[in-house]
Parts: sequence; structure tokens; C-alpha cells
Amino acid sequence: MSVDQLSAPLSKDQAYALVDAVMERDDLALTASAHENEETGEWFFEATCDSPPDLAAFVELARQTLGGTVEFSVAPIDPEINWVARSLEGLAPVMAGGFYVYGSHETGPIPGGLTAMRIDAAQAFGTGHHETTTGCLEAINILLKRRKPRHMIDVGTGTGVLAIALAKRTKTPVIASDIDPISVTTTIANAEQNGVGKLIVAVQATGLNNPTITQNGPYDLIVANILAGPLMALAPSVGRAAQKGATIILSGILTHQARGVINAYARQGMTLTQKLQRKEWTTLMLEMK
Repeated sequence: MSVDQLSAPLSKDQAYALVDAVMERDDLALTASAHENEETGEWFFEATCDSPPDLAAFVELARQTLGGTVEFSVAPIDPEINWVARSLEGLAPVMAGGFYVYGSHETGPIPGGLTAMRIDAAQAFGTGHHETTTGCLEAINILLKRRKPRHMIDVGTGTGVLAIALAKRTKTPVIASDIDPISVTTTIANAEQNGVGKLIVAVQATGLNNPTITQNGPYDLIVANILAGPLMALAPSVGRAAQKGATIILSGILTHQARGVINAYARQGMTLTQKLQRKEWTTLMLEMK
């Protein structure tokens, strides 16, 4: 399959707004992201698309979203290179919530007193370096200081880092679900590598729509690190899957989107108990009443 990268320099707010608009559709891009060039301070919108991308559709969506014309550049991506792995090579280990997340390239000693997880770059989202993931790890740590959940699910598991974190700390089985079959395969491999292969039940599912998920509910902990739009759409399903008193940890939420997510879950009987913020990203902790 031929793949192209489409990009445009924008302001930070514009880049994130366009990411949200693109990800609300399923016909434009495989992925979309906003990032800052730390040397120049310039922000960019980027999208990875099947080749050739629908440039006219991107221009029209940008006009509707941003109110002006955006000039996009398009460049082919070499299919022989694992760009995810290349971009993450050499990343420093992450410490968050008493967890230590590192790649196989890291040769230094593992600090004592931390729960270590080896998560290598793969064709799936989630090495522990993004603020949404570290926010979830901190939220998990906060919860585990209060109580030990027994029926847990990580929705949109990516590489399985959050499910693995829960399994390592609680020694209890965790359901790990993702819509992407590559993520399911990656999660299984990472769970085995981290010594919790027997505790992780990885399933492919759209949201919570899977017999294994239904049969193992209701849950006293539901973690979902995806995006604000999908999180709001998922609220009714989470409400049905959560038992009374359950903790729900949500991330992948830009700060300006948090109120909309909180309101969507409040309508399902869940109330906000804590909010964690890292840069422009917010992680929410809610309780099912």
C-alpha cells in the first residue's frame, strides 16, 4: 500500500482544531496529529493518508474549520521504513505514577522502587511518552493507593501499556481492547515480554462491542485513552459496563475539550472526582454513582 504524508504550518490552536475535524471522519486520513518544532516554535498539522490523498477535501475541511485557505504539502512515505519505530528510537525512559517505561535500546539500570515496563516502538500507538499516557499512569497510581480493582478493562489499548501497568501492579486479569488488530497483536507480545501474558486478555473490538467484554463485566475500573470525540460517543456504553462505584479514567482530551467529555459522562451517572493536566492534555477520573 502506498502512503503519503500531508502537512501544513498552522498555529497551535488551528493545528489541533484541524486534527479534531479530520479524526471525526473516517474517509480522509489513517492518522492525524499536531506537533511543535522545538527549535523554531512553529506548529504543524500532519496527516498520513492512502496515496493519493483527497487534497480538495482537506482544503475544504480546513476552510470550514478554520475559516480560510490552507496550503498543504504532500510527500510520499517510504513503505520499507517503520517510521513509528524510527521516530521513537532513543527516547528517554518515562517515569510517571511510580511506573518506569523504557525501550529495549535503554541500557541503563532500572531504578529501584518503580514498576518497570519495557515497551518498544511498534505499529501501534502508545510507548508511554505522550502526556495522555503519563496522565493515565498517574491516575492509575492514585486509584491503586485507595483500592484494588478486580474487574478492569483498558479500551483503545494501543500497545497495551496501561493494561500491562494494571496487571503488573494488581496481579489481576485485565481486558485490553482495540479496534486495530495490529494493536491486539502488539499488546499480546508486550504482555508476554513484561511477564503478564497470562493476565492480559486482548480482544479486537469497536468500543465495548465484544462478547468477551460483555461476559466479563460489569467493571469497577474502565480506562480509555483515545480522543475526545470517540470518548463522548462511548459514554453510554461505558455507563452500561460500569458497576456502581466504578472508577473511569479518560484521556486523549485537550484541555478545552474536557468540559464536553465531563458533561457526556455526567448524563450517564458519572461524576468528576479528579482532573490531571499535562501541558495541553487533560486526564479525567470519574466515579459511577
